[in-house]
Amino acid sequence: MAATTIAELDYRPSYLAAAVAGTLVFLLYALTLAPSTAMWDTSEYLAAAYVLGLPHPPGNPLFVLVGRVFAVLPIPGASVAVKINLLAAMCSAISAAMWFLVTERVLVAWLTQRWQRIVGGALAALIGATAFTVWNQSVVNEKVYTVSLLGLAIIAWLTVRWSDDPDGPKADRILVLIAYLSTLGYTNHMAGMLAAPAVAVAVLARRPRTVLRWKLLLVVAGVSLLGMTPFASQPIRAAHFPEINEGEPTACATEFGWDCTFSAKTLERFDYNFNRGQYGKPSLVERQAPFVGQLGMWWTYFRWQWLRDPGGEHYRLQVFLAVVFLSLGLLGGWVHYVRDRRSFWFFGSLMLTLTLVLIYYLNFKYGFSQAPELGDAVPREVRDRDYFYLWSFSAWSVWAALGLVALWEWLAEAFGSEAVRHGTDIVERPRARSWLYASPLLAIALVPLFGNWSSASRAGERDTAAFARDLLNSVEPYGILVTAGDNDTFPLWYAQEVEGVRKDVVVANTSLLKTDWYVRQIIRAPVRPYDAAAGPAIYRNREWPAPSGPPLAMTFMEADSVPDYVPVTRPLVFRQGEIEAQISPYSANDPRYLLRDEILVLRMIRDAYPERPIYFSRTTGRYGEGLGLAPYLLTQGLAKKLMPTIPSPARDTLLSPDGWLDVPRSLHLWQEVFTGPEAIAERGDWIDQASVGIPMIYVATAGILAEALMQTGRQAEAREVLREGQSVAVAVGLGEVFAESLVDSPAVLTPGGDSGR
Repeated sequence: MAATTIAELDYRPSYLAAAVAGTLVFLLYALTLAPSTAMWDTSEYLAAAYVLGLPHPPGNPLFVLVGRVFAVLPIPGASVAVKINLLAAMCSAISAAMWFLVTERVLVAWLTQRWQRIVGGALAALIGATAFTVWNQSVVNEKVYTVSLLGLAIIAWLTVRWSDDPDGPKADRILVLIAYLSTLGYTNHMAGMLAAPAVAVAVLARRPRTVLRWKLLLVVAGVSLLGMTPFASQPIRAAHFPEINEGEPTACATEFGWDCTFSAKTLERFDYNFNRGQYGKPSLVERQAPFVGQLGMWWTYFRWQWLRDPGGEHYRLQVFLAVVFLSLGLLGGWVHYVRDRRSFWFFGSLMLTLTLVLIYYLNFKYGFSQAPELGDAVPREVRDRDYFYLWSFSAWSVWAALGLVALWEWLAEAFGSEAVRHGTDIVERPRARSWLYASPLLAIALVPLFGNWSSASRAGERDTAAFARDLLNSVEPYGILVTAGDNDTFPLWYAQEVEGVRKDVVVANTSLLKTDWYVRQIIRAPVRPYDAAAGPAIYRNREWPAPSGPPLAMTFMEADSVPDYVPVTRPLVFRQGEIEAQISPYSANDPRYLLRDEILVLRMIRDAYPERPIYFSRTTGRYGEGLGLAPYLLTQGLAKKLMPTIPSPARDTLLSPDGWLDVPRSLHLWQEVFTGPEAIAERGDWIDQASVGIPMIYVATAGILAEALMQTGRQAEAREVLREGQSVAVAVGLGEVFAESLVDSPAVLTPGGDSGR
């Protein structure tokens, strides 16, 4: 067989069959597609693509440009979110078709019949497309990883084809195209270069003299630079100040200008943004967790791929299936090495890069869900990072399919073989009937399809957008809403910029207030009109005059001079009107540090209040209380309003365990405005425990509001609120405990005391 070449086998890629496989995968994704946004970065990227803005550093300009095209496609009845989510589905579906072709090509070396090789390709497409992370990321555009996956899969197919004929008439063109796609992919995400080391290995293994051809190298360098050109859009677009403008890599202050765009300051800010300077990730030498622990993270997420078991009810089965698919992949890698060395040099190197090398390079802390027995004894990521290994799990399907085909062949041989011609050789292969008898074994490839359907599907999920609308509508017109992180900020951006909900509200994220660029944007934030007709009815009982000034009355120079922190060694008093807040050190020997974001939030209160209502999202915990404002905070729905004086205890204003509660406003919002509880209940199981704090806000709100209603004798309304809160509790795994504990021993709300204790 060693003497037989691909040309002698008359190999022709089954493009039609691959297209059919890709189409079926796309239909699966379309069937389980998210109709709206989702937690984490989904809302940020949907909004950034829609407004042609800049998501978080380094900004992903290729995704934004392509996403904008999808956002404006004339698809009847499709929302902006659905259109951009379809981009993720399309990219992953085409990637599945590429893995089909790669697998089929490897099988040429040992299977004689085209239909057998097509089956192998179909197995790879099925396994890779239904792996949990691949599927879950392909039905909502949470990040840019499916676009990166498409580039990786296309490069893989091109390199395998180049390896067949490195001296052919198209060989150099293929290498040039690979170079262009790699750097173009880098402008989507740095993962665009993941295939480059494996391509280099393939070139050195198949035709090392290629690296000495200087003319070819010059062309490769030229197209590589061309591929990087989408980055040029960032400083230009940033200088037009789109609504989503993270990093703001421009020296222009208030309007676009070529002189400030092409300046040393712009280059400095672009370089800082490009290198993700604001995140300050440690070097590879400084390991954030032992490498064994980082391998354990990958294994945790690998287990999820074949049976996502969020409740831990089938742990042994999950581990068993993970061992099965790991073994299939390792077997597939071995038979790949034995049967087709020429393509193995590339694909084996690629798998090494996507597993061990990538794990080492990412240098993560322990995973959010990894090794729960260690608890808080180890530093952890704030969420599960399985999406960073999406490329690993997707490409693993090729080797898993090869391993499954090898088992299929060995089992078929037990039913009888015959001599057949394969190229110029005569080989022993199972009879056609034998292949059929052994085919039930291939049902293993269906395991992730059925094991992940309920957890990977996002069909009908509308809870994130509902939460965003509920939180925004908890704020009075022209209010400033202080938020803390991704999940209480990005959905608000999506609701405002994509759905046009409550654009009048200024969202002030405390994490981003630590950066200079975000503060500049708060300073120049325009007054966006309040649409009373679209707002809650409860705000229609009075006129809401537009503010006369920005949320921060500071110059850019003043903002840049705000320090990162100020030590508080003695009590400080902040005053605004009748508000008097004291900020004290923790003890005589333990100073409190007033951070930059806290300084700026207090400055916003001084500059904009009471002309603009000030609210603290309940997702910020006790942030407002930490600034000494506890006596002045009144809970209204999902946010706490800063009051000009300490509220007076009354029937409608009670002191709950979480501070003062505006009972009628909160009840109206819950009954007439909020759609989040219903959306969460319809969703069912809350898979991602790292974001469970969002639905828990509703659970807490229901509990506090129900207690208040019971305290004032409104039992029927209390029971209805409890019922709806219970449905949310069940969705996040709290079960019956929530309602029973409140009904049996409701907490007593008192009309006095210090709510800051």
